[in-house]
Amino acid sequence: MIARLFPSKNQSVNYDQFLRQLSKAGFRGEVAYSYGQRTVLATDNSIYQRLPQAAVFPVDAQDVQILATLAADPAHRSIVLTPRGGGTGTNGQSLTDGVVDLSRHMNTIIEINAEERWVRVQSGVVKDQLNAALKPHGLFFAPELSTSNRATIGGMINTDASGQGSCTYGKTRDPVLYLSTVLLSGELLHSAVLGQSALEQETARRDRIGDVYRCAVDIADNQANLIERTFPKLNRCLTGYDLAHLREPRDRFNLNSVLCGSEGSLGFIVEAKLSVLPIPKYSILVNVRYAGFMDALRDAKALMLLKPLSIETVDSKVLMLAMKDIVWHGVAEYFPEDPDTPTLGINLIEFSGDDEAAVQQSVHDFVLHLQRDTSVVRLGHTLAVGADALKRVYAMRKRAVGLLGNVKGEVRPQPFVEDTAVPPENLADFIQEFRALLDSYELQYGMFGHVDAGVLHVRPILDMKDPAQAAMIRPISDAVAALTQKHGGLLWGEHGKGLRSQYVPDYFGDLYPALQDLKAAFDPYNQLNPGKIATPRTAPEARLTQVDGVELRGDLDRTIDESVWRSYDTAVHCNGNGACYNFDPDDAMCPSWKGTRDRIHSPKGRASLIREWLRLQGQQGVDVVAASDHIRSTSNFTGIAKRAVNTVTRKMGQQDFSHEVYEAMAGCLACKSCAGQCPVKVNVPEFRSRFLELYHSRYLRPLKDYLIGSLEYTIPYIARVPRLYNFVMGARPVRFILEHVAGMVDSPLLSITDFDAVCRRWNVKIATPELLSALDKQQLARSVIIVQDAFTRYFETPVLSDWLELISRLGYQVYMAPFAPNGKPLQVQGFINAFEKAAHFSSEALRQLQRYEIPLVGLDPAMTLVYRQEYAKTLGSDQAPTVLLPQEWLAGALPHAQSIKDAPPYYFLPHCTEKTNEPSSVGIWQQVYERMGLNLSVQASGCCGMSGTYGHETKNAGTSEVIYKQSWAPLVTKFNASGRLLADGYSCRSQVKRQDGVTVLHPLQALLAVVRNATA
Repeated sequence: MIARLFPSKNQSVNYDQFLRQLSKAGFRGEVAYSYGQRTVLATDNSIYQRLPQAAVFPVDAQDVQILATLAADPAHRSIVLTPRGGGTGTNGQSLTDGVVDLSRHMNTIIEINAEERWVRVQSGVVKDQLNAALKPHGLFFAPELSTSNRATIGGMINTDASGQGSCTYGKTRDPVLYLSTVLLSGELLHSAVLGQSALEQETARRDRIGDVYRCAVDIADNQANLIERTFPKLNRCLTGYDLAHLREPRDRFNLNSVLCGSEGSLGFIVEAKLSVLPIPKYSILVNVRYAGFMDALRDAKALMLLKPLSIETVDSKVLMLAMKDIVWHGVAEYFPEDPDTPTLGINLIEFSGDDEAAVQQSVHDFVLHLQRDTSVVRLGHTLAVGADALKRVYAMRKRAVGLLGNVKGEVRPQPFVEDTAVPPENLADFIQEFRALLDSYELQYGMFGHVDAGVLHVRPILDMKDPAQAAMIRPISDAVAALTQKHGGLLWGEHGKGLRSQYVPDYFGDLYPALQDLKAAFDPYNQLNPGKIATPRTAPEARLTQVDGVELRGDLDRTIDESVWRSYDTAVHCNGNGACYNFDPDDAMCPSWKGTRDRIHSPKGRASLIREWLRLQGQQGVDVVAASDHIRSTSNFTGIAKRAVNTVTRKMGQQDFSHEVYEAMAGCLACKSCAGQCPVKVNVPEFRSRFLELYHSRYLRPLKDYLIGSLEYTIPYIARVPRLYNFVMGARPVRFILEHVAGMVDSPLLSITDFDAVCRRWNVKIATPELLSALDKQQLARSVIIVQDAFTRYFETPVLSDWLELISRLGYQVYMAPFAPNGKPLQVQGFINAFEKAAHFSSEALRQLQRYEIPLVGLDPAMTLVYRQEYAKTLGSDQAPTVLLPQEWLAGALPHAQSIKDAPPYYFLPHCTEKTNEPSSVGIWQQVYERMGLNLSVQASGCCGMSGTYGHETKNAGTSEVIYKQSWAPLVTKFNASGRLLADGYSCRSQVKRQDGVTVLHPLQALLAVVRNATA
């Protein structure tokens, strides 16, 4: 493992000395040396893996200037640095030895000038974050990216990102008014469009800034004809050193044209002033379906003549994957299935504007064209009208990149020739030849893109662990580069050059030395993202990186034993798309990332750590699959002395990469939002549990693990004396011991409701086979079996009591399944052997009751979903009992819909596990309320920060509070005054009570109030 920490001893010493001096120079940000931190930053969304020597996280521009000034010192010319934003590039743009992460701290929206329609932002601001702030002003920042919820403005500028709508809105460089860039000398370059007088002042300077301007002016003025011949006339033009727009308009000079798309190879962009646009008031999306993907491409060429805002296309592979994804729940109505003629391609054509009549007329004319034109066979079309409908459909298109990573098996779509751009009129012919090229290699592929701009993302499907398939990267890249030039286009039309820069000299030809001179003016010693775009002629030893000259993820992955790889497939298949970096606090994934801003505490980070941990374990001769089997077949107390010794040596500073992995896993809330929302279905709680099992076979567990894991077993006995238990748990000495010894800041208190009296009042009976077998068909049809969970049964008994009352008042006989541990706390803490035993016992008992065809219904969503998820995985789907969520049962039990009463709505905050893993269940709550004549308004919300016992743990209490304040606290403040705020998660309601002292009702309690009034 140590050999992987630093590629060379001298190099590691150089970085170590540099970072020590950096701290002395007044750098205030964080410095990451740890192997875990660097492992997480070693990958992006590309096929490559490059372990950085270190990473730094500056807090402001002054920090960046300190860093750049020190790096320019002749003593540190071996130090290389690269700025990093979201870290989701597809071409390895931000992968190098020294990472400068500008997203953790430098993410402030400095100023919004709505009247003049511009904003000032730091480079770490996320695009959707900016648009959320602009929305109240009726403004937005274009263009639209598929990664807009995690793409930083600095990253967009550095790759000159475009995306959907670029034919109308342009690329990122178009709205850039002003940039602040820290040069390697530490000087701060302020660049904007300059007139001749201002330009002369800049070229007269005798510093690095003057060198830059003199070089750029010389190139623009003396090589104008060569630039005109070389640069293509495309909407996407050319990312990286865009010389063609230095003198555009001719009487002005704009250095930002080369800074945009420079991939951090010229300087550190720390701030930007951007123009913004009014949000179109009316939007309609026409969704056209085709029987063949080439039909969709050929049709798009003609559809462009009707001047829509944009045309996006998706092939059948992406469409089929979307149908299996969480996103399909919101868009299925727009893509009706025809069993006789399957849809193999779609075009999404948007019309927008401020004049509703004009937009509708454009769509009317467009639909008439579809009806009259027979040049292409179309299967039909639908209309998505309004911003909400468009948002849902585009969410499916945005997930295309991630969805392609979710194909089954080891052969998966790979991004290395996936952003080609050709003139739109050549696109269909180009793609036909592209497909023929891939067919010649007998490869499958997935496609989607922006056909209006001539850009199509093509991902060949390869197993990068297979050396023979990995070897195809170079010849396919060579062939596609030649093919794009043949059709008048570019290999790199949208996502930057990155580690594909070897094709730059051939493409630019006689103009390439001008790029080298420009690089030299900014970075004479090749320290900024070296090997990308161009090498400075002042560093003759510098070389552009070759596409097959960098370590591939597959090179490392193939060293993991195949049985281990298959066993941990929910981790190792993370493709780095970074959907888990979603900035939105009102989105459930991923709360620990949002609460810490540390990428180790994200699904992508944890998956990266597990992959490397598995590799290192194999390198050390450890078979983790066999080790897990051994643990489950031996006593938990076996080797306790050895674990104690290991734990002591750990506290004394023992080096073990497992400790870093443990810290990342311990920070996970186990909310399972990643399992539901990640396009590749990276399931952190699943592999986290397995890691904890193995880790604690070597190191002692903290006491809290045993308290949490045994809770379901001990609580029925403790609950016999609830007042005594509550008194003891509230005592100061006990609370001190809990916090400082057991690792729990507090513990929930028991309900003192007389549950037996509640059961007697509503004639609730314990379900036994003997009792149920005596019921006739009519009695069986009007019966329900409640599956108890420890939390609502013992800590929130009034909610369970109200549930029993509601069912009874609806005319059903309630039976209670005998209480049995569900096992979720055991599974979360990594007591897998004990969980499996609990699952077998509970499943067998419930399946005996299920034979009577009486619905089994749970109450808490997190506990109930364990039966259909963890039980199904552990026991097999045919052995897991079917336990319904409350709303699923109510939807079938209530009469048909009533008219909604004219009353204020109820505001609903659903449990994050429920809405991400069973997204349709949230809509079912709304259906249930409609049937009761009520209006249920589902609020966008993130995680509450509790998630089981996470918020009770001393180590996590601070982060839990941060997470709560990000999303839930504002919503509770806004809606709870009405007394109509609802939440269906036990942990969510308890978190609100702990943080704000507020009691939030369960949705069934509001329904009960209505039923009580109706039956009074």
